[in-house]
Amino acid sequence: MARIAFIAPDKTLLENSKRIAHSLGLFNDTDFYYAQLNDAVTLARSLEHTDVDVIISRYGSAYLMMQANLDVPVIDIQISGQDLAQAFYDAKKSTGLAHPRLTYMAFGNMANDILRLSKVLDIDLKVVKLRSSDDIYKALDQLSRDSLDVLIGGAAAVAYASSLGFTTQLVQSGDYSLRDAFSSAQKLLLARSSERTRTEEMRTIINAMREGIICVNKEKKIRFVNYGAEFFLQQPNEKLVGHHIDEYSAKNKLLRDCMPFINDCLENGTKIIDKILKVDSLWINFNFLPIIVKEQTTGAAITIQDITQIQEMEIKIRNEVVTKKFIAKYHFEDILGNSPEIMEAKRMAQEFADVDTTVLISGESGTGKELFAQSIHNASKRANGPFVAINCAALPTNLLESELFGYVDGAFTGARRKGKSGLFEMAHRGTIFLDEISEMDPYGQSRLLRVLQERQVMRLGDDKYIPIDVRIIAATNKKLPRLVQRGKFRQDLFYRLKVLTVTIPPLRQREGDIIFLARHFLSHYVIKHQRPHELDTSAEGLLTSYNWPGNVRELRYFIERLIILAREPLITETILQKYWEDRDDIDAQPIPSLMPAVQNLTPDCEEKLRILEALNENHSNISKTAAALSMDRSTLYRKLKSYKIIVKKAYD
Repeated sequence: MARIAFIAPDKTLLENSKRIAHSLGLFNDTDFYYAQLNDAVTLARSLEHTDVDVIISRYGSAYLMMQANLDVPVIDIQISGQDLAQAFYDAKKSTGLAHPRLTYMAFGNMANDILRLSKVLDIDLKVVKLRSSDDIYKALDQLSRDSLDVLIGGAAAVAYASSLGFTTQLVQSGDYSLRDAFSSAQKLLLARSSERTRTEEMRTIINAMREGIICVNKEKKIRFVNYGAEFFLQQPNEKLVGHHIDEYSAKNKLLRDCMPFINDCLENGTKIIDKILKVDSLWINFNFLPIIVKEQTTGAAITIQDITQIQEMEIKIRNEVVTKKFIAKYHFEDILGNSPEIMEAKRMAQEFADVDTTVLISGESGTGKELFAQSIHNASKRANGPFVAINCAALPTNLLESELFGYVDGAFTGARRKGKSGLFEMAHRGTIFLDEISEMDPYGQSRLLRVLQERQVMRLGDDKYIPIDVRIIAATNKKLPRLVQRGKFRQDLFYRLKVLTVTIPPLRQREGDIIFLARHFLSHYVIKHQRPHELDTSAEGLLTSYNWPGNVRELRYFIERLIILAREPLITETILQKYWEDRDDIDAQPIPSLMPAVQNLTPDCEEKLRILEALNENHSNISKTAAALSMDRSTLYRKLKSYKIIVKKAYD
């Protein structure tokens, strides 16, 4: 189907139009038709839903098409002054009279122009104005041949007047008028093409949306539905568009329930947002939006969304944010405690947040080192950037480097195609948190040192550096100076990391915080598990006397376990001991005489010193001490006996 439809009311015009289209290079883009007046309108209607972008016609046919409000634009072939003057001349010549009486049958789009021209040319002219094709026959039936010498008009008027015996003159459109019409059509084609592109873009976007969208006009006829609306209405587009929405509201509960809101929107211009209705077994969220043009409501747009889909999308977004966007969720107000020790640690960390420098956080396991790291990030200028955390002890040595620095395609067997960004790259413009930094192997330490110095990384298997802008926060539960003395941690890396240092005190050194935190956790888990409990003062005394080697983490999960297991609403000391069955296995007091003993060691007792230090760091836990010393438990027991080191556990 060509994009221009030329509908000619006479065959002479049809042939001339083909010649002009050839000369303008538009012949292949044009389909040519012969039809007059009402037949031309019927033909034009049949072309509305095809690929035709513009219709060209002349005189009465064009006038009637415009009156029919077609969706396709219509270009009227203008009759120029030269065309009219030629028609007047030919009419005068055919009669042989100096001043013949002329009657022109003209539709409303030409009548005024003809009258003005006749006055200029001093022609005796009468104009009969037409509004429809029927007016031609009515007017001619009432005219007397004696009242005029020549009847001038279009093809239909001239044909009927000739059959009645009138002398007639057909008004022809010249080449100039035809060229002008085709030129206008060509410009309109460009505009329509651009409009169609924008329309298809919007249609594609709207159809890609999961929400159903329905547009109706002021008369409540459906003008547009997207794929989502087809799903909700269980009807295809072609059965909906162009039909009155009331046709479906009677048999479709979804439409029936929202019709009052659609009527309110159309009649009063009311915007109704987030109206939730239950339709059968579904909860649906509706929006009713008036379409306003020049302060007049011309229609309404209705959006439909299944609330279940909204909930599923929210869960997916949350998961994406947490897993891919590396969000830090803790702030300084989440670090609980009133003791001077924890308050001072928080004060120092808040001071560090204001500057963009490396921070080293030291503290025993369970004291909340990552809470401090996230809080520093969220209080810093990098708060809107990513917070990337990695536990250096949780990854094997051969994977740690690839995770931190990334790799290129083919860097090693099993490497992901197209390579992978390292965590340092992912943390660009944000913070990277290196937990348990003391467990990093020597090669990883050297790579990290270079990153700290150069602020750039090189992926495994690559030969170029990638600049990065990250803040590094490291954490350790071991004493790095001792590891440096033993050669297990690079001294230059240690000094690079300890620019700003904060030490988180263990729970046993935080006066008053054990009870404060116990009450806080008790309230939290009572609400969570719906099991009312209270702590007796005797139970609080027992909690305070315990050493808490696992620190806040141990206290938190002990309270949760207590809430779940205890049936008694009031937790006393006796009840607490009843459910604290594993305390004897995990509680071992640090050796109080350790450091004085160290001072009396001879130089050849280095191994004994290492064992004593490891016992102190691991709270006399044999399994952890053996692992820290890289020896079997049996070997450790043998050495303890050899060095006469006594390990005592607390049972009070």
